[in-house]
Amino acid sequence: MKKLLAFSLISVALCAQEKVDLGVIQRIKMEAFQNSKVMDHLFWIADVYGPRLTGSPGFTAAANWTVNQLKEYGIEDAATQPWGKFGRSWRLTKFSISIQEPEYAPLIGFPLAWSADTKGPLVTEPVLAPLKITDRLDRKKTEEEMQAYFQEQKGKLRGKIVLLEKPRDVTPVTTAPSSRYSDADLAKEAEAPTPQVLPAFDLEKMILPEKPTERRALFALLPLDAESKVWEYEDHLTDRINQFLAQEGAVAAIVPSYNGNDGTVFGEAAGTYLSDQPPVEPRIALTIEHYNRIARLLEKKVPVKLELEIRTTADGATGEGLNIIANIPGAVKPDEVVMIGAHFDSWIGGTGATDNGTGSAVMIEVMRILKTLHLKLDRTVRLGLWSGEEQGIYGSRAYVKETFGDPATMQLKPAHAKLSGYFNDDNGTGKLRGVYLQGNDAMRPVFEAWLAPFRDLGASTITIRNTGGTDHQSFDQVGLPGFQFIQDEVEYERITHHSNMDVYDHVVPADLMQASAVIASIVYHAANRPELLPRKELPPPVKLKH
Repeated sequence: MKKLLAFSLISVALCAQEKVDLGVIQRIKMEAFQNSKVMDHLFWIADVYGPRLTGSPGFTAAANWTVNQLKEYGIEDAATQPWGKFGRSWRLTKFSISIQEPEYAPLIGFPLAWSADTKGPLVTEPVLAPLKITDRLDRKKTEEEMQAYFQEQKGKLRGKIVLLEKPRDVTPVTTAPSSRYSDADLAKEAEAPTPQVLPAFDLEKMILPEKPTERRALFALLPLDAESKVWEYEDHLTDRINQFLAQEGAVAAIVPSYNGNDGTVFGEAAGTYLSDQPPVEPRIALTIEHYNRIARLLEKKVPVKLELEIRTTADGATGEGLNIIANIPGAVKPDEVVMIGAHFDSWIGGTGATDNGTGSAVMIEVMRILKTLHLKLDRTVRLGLWSGEEQGIYGSRAYVKETFGDPATMQLKPAHAKLSGYFNDDNGTGKLRGVYLQGNDAMRPVFEAWLAPFRDLGASTITIRNTGGTDHQSFDQVGLPGFQFIQDEVEYERITHHSNMDVYDHVVPADLMQASAVIASIVYHAANRPELLPRKELPPPVKLKH
């Protein structure tokens, strides 16, 4: 008991060393809760300008609106910042798909990003030709199965719409589609992972699991550069399948939604976005129930005809990679910087409301709150809204490489010593429940002090664990303090993540207001802290895909 008491007193003492201005926090809360504009921001970037595919006209239009809005708030240097050529500009302007025979039926789905234009409506027969990959983590076996598939289907697909997968089972939903962390869940999240020697991974034998939850579980165990290598091989497989379909004269391909049912469709890319390669044949994701109906008809030898039309345009954008950068200059140490950010790009099934319109809207709101309240900021506060996150965290990695240092060589630039920290928001509508320390134990007493005034709003959990798959990793990979928040799941994986239901109506306004207040307070205190935030040791160099 004495040891426990002593430990508690040490923790309190450490926390007490971190000064917190409760008067400023109260002002931030009042502005964030009583005068919130966060849902207005979301309306414009999701309802009006969404989706925001990287390199697309939608992204450019949303970015221009955001820059103008930040300037209206008095953040005069807000601007888009190119980071390089991304790839093909692509925007969907019309889509329809339906069964024409044996009986007419409209189908629920959408074309995957960078699908080719059909040049008008086409009516043709589908063919069920599922690609059988039995173990997606065994690269050698996958190659053998792909070769067998190419041999089996050669000469059978000309003029057809190809169904690339077997029918999927639909089971009744017996658990709630939405969830929030319980106290027990948060206590478990706060526990340090069990110490273990990481297993040896052979990246030459590994490709991505299909479900995002399985991907994140895999990446939590992998070295920092592994995710990039795994994605590279996954893209290679998709390109090879698309090349085979084009060579065989197939006119389109259909896949079932990779997650969910009941009319919700999850889907991402049809294939390559690179502008120096031919556009991929149209690929459509359908809700599982509608996909299964077509497959059953074909299995029973019932003649089927589908009508498909896809219209796309490249007008309005060049395929350039763009970030949005804006600063509130510091009054005392303007060369020292505190950064906040979120990825601004989205997939195209919905409007990108929860992934990641929510994070972007919150960070715009944080900048508005700090500017509106005329809060004294010793350090410069910088906003970064990134593109290319969905394809490989490209925008933030390019910015970090240009501004702070190259993770491949760990050759650091002068600005590296001047960044205090980076705070990221990217997990949907769920309110903030705490923070991942990314292995930076020295930040524990700092976050304990900063989050204490928000305990009654549910944001108090601190875990030493790492989390990945978003833009704080770009900073962490060059040894800069980069943090992502713990958020309630709500409907993120079950309904909205990369789906046609990623729309405004699935966002909880109170969650975004809470997040805006928490992050504005953290940024204020980081900007006025006497010292820069504590850092981990510099990591070794890592080679990344982009």
